[in-house]
Amino acid sequence: MHDVVIVGAGPVGLFVAGELGLAGCSVLVLEREPEPHTPWRSFPLGMRGLSGGSVEALYRCGMLPALLTASGVPETPVSDKPAPPRTVGHFAGMMLDPADVDLARLPYRLPSPASDGIMTSLEAVETVLAERAEKLGVEIRRGVAVTAVTQDGETVAARAGEQVYPACWLVGCDGGRSAVRRLTGFDFAGTEPQFTGYLALATLSDPEKLRRGFALTPAGMYVTMSEPGHFGVMDFDGGAYDRSRPLTREHLQSVLRRVSGTDVSLGDVHLASTFTDRAMQTTTYRRGRVLLAGDAAHIHSPLGGQGLNLGLGDAVNLGWKLAATVRGHAPEGLLDTYTAERHPIGARVLDWSRAQVATMRPDPHSRAVQAVVRDLLETHDGTTYVFERTSGTSLRYELGGEHPLVGRNAPDFRLADSTPLGELLRDCRGVALDFTAEGHLREAASHHADRIRYATGPALDDLGLGAVLVRPDGIIAWAGARTPDRGAFDRAVSRWF
Repeated sequence: MHDVVIVGAGPVGLFVAGELGLAGCSVLVLEREPEPHTPWRSFPLGMRGLSGGSVEALYRCGMLPALLTASGVPETPVSDKPAPPRTVGHFAGMMLDPADVDLARLPYRLPSPASDGIMTSLEAVETVLAERAEKLGVEIRRGVAVTAVTQDGETVAARAGEQVYPACWLVGCDGGRSAVRRLTGFDFAGTEPQFTGYLALATLSDPEKLRRGFALTPAGMYVTMSEPGHFGVMDFDGGAYDRSRPLTREHLQSVLRRVSGTDVSLGDVHLASTFTDRAMQTTTYRRGRVLLAGDAAHIHSPLGGQGLNLGLGDAVNLGWKLAATVRGHAPEGLLDTYTAERHPIGARVLDWSRAQVATMRPDPHSRAVQAVVRDLLETHDGTTYVFERTSGTSLRYELGGEHPLVGRNAPDFRLADSTPLGELLRDCRGVALDFTAEGHLREAASHHADRIRYATGPALDDLGLGAVLVRPDGIIAWAGARTPDRGAFDRAVSRWF
C-alpha cells in the first residue's frame, strides 16, 4: 500500500508527487492517457504562461534552470534592485503596458531570478516535473483510467478495471472532467457558460485579413497567436455549441468570419478544439481521505492564463501539508488549512474570469463598461492592480499576523554571504531566518531541526525585520521586529510545524 495515490500526471499531480517524494513518502501516480507527449501539450497549442508566483515555486524546488532550458528562455541575471516586469498580459483582451506598473506599490519585492513570468508549454513543465518526481522515487503508471474510489476512514483505494490501488490518501488531479471528483461525490457549483471558445491550428488562405493579437469585435473576440494559423475565437452563443459533435472546417470558418467581421478563408484544419467559460468550484477540497487540486477542484475560462497557475498554487500549498500528515508530525488541523487557504483563492480567480467575460460581451452595456475599464487600465494604478492579481503578488492567506508580510509569499531574502532564501527551501523544511547578530532564535529553532532550517546573519536587505519564519511553501508564517519575540516565534512554530 502506498502512502498517497495521485490520479492525474499533469503539472499539478506531478508537482504534488514531487513534494511528497522529497519528504520520503511512497507515491503512485495514475494517468489515464498512455503517452505524455501530444500536439496539445507542445508548442504552439500547448503554450502556457507561468506567473511570477509559479516561476518562484519552481525556483525554490531547484527546477527553474531545467524549465528555462526546456522552454528556450534565457536565465535572468539577478540585479541589485527589483526590475519592472517584462509583460503584464491583458484583461478581457485589452493589453497592458509593463512600463505602467508602479514598483513603489510593491514594497516587499526583492531581486530574484524568479521575479517575472515566462512563456512555456505544458510539455516542458510536465517533463521537468516528471523527471524530478521519478528521481525522488515516485512511480508513474500511464494508460490507467480510474473507475471507482472507495474509502473506509482509515484507507482509500482507486480501482482501474480489475486492479485496486490502496493508499492512506488519494489526491485527484485529473482535470476539469475529474473522475475522482465525480466518483467521490464532491459538490460542484458555479455559473453556466456565456460563450463557446474555439482553439485551432489551421492554414489561413489570407491571414492578413485578421488583426494581430487580441481583437474585440461587435460579435465577440478573436486572437491570433505568434505561430501562423494558430488562433482562438470566442462566440457568445451561451455555450450552445454541441461539443460532442465533430468540429468541421466549415463550422470553424463560419464562426471565425462572423466574429472577426471578415471573409477570411480556412484551408486545412490541422487541430481544433472547443471550450467554454463555465466557472465551477467544489465546495470543499477534501472529503475524508480524498483531496482535489487543480482543475479537478475548479474550472473557468482560459482568459488571462490563470488555470495552470491556480493549480500549481494548490499543489504548492497541499504538498508539504500532506507530507507532514503522512509522516505523522503535522499539527492538529494542518491539512484542513488546505481548503481554508486555497478555496478563497480559487473563488477569486473564478470571479476574475467572470469579470473579463462580462466586459467582453458584445452588447451595448458591456461595451460601455469596456470603455470605462480601458480608461482605468491605461493608468499606473490600473496596470499595477492587474499585475498584482495575475502575477501572484497580491496573494495573501489570512494567518492572523500583524505584520503585512505574514501570509504572503516571502521575498527572496539574501544573507550577507549571498545565500538566497530560495535555495534554503529545497528540502521540504521550513526556514527560520534570523537577521540578528546575537542569533536570538537559535536555541528555539534547534528543537525543530528536522522540520525547520535555521539560518542567521545580516541580510543584504532585511526590509526592517529582525527575523522571519517561512513555511515550506514559501509563505511567511511569522515576522519579528529587530528584537524578535521568542514566545511569538514558538507559537508560530507550534501552529505550523
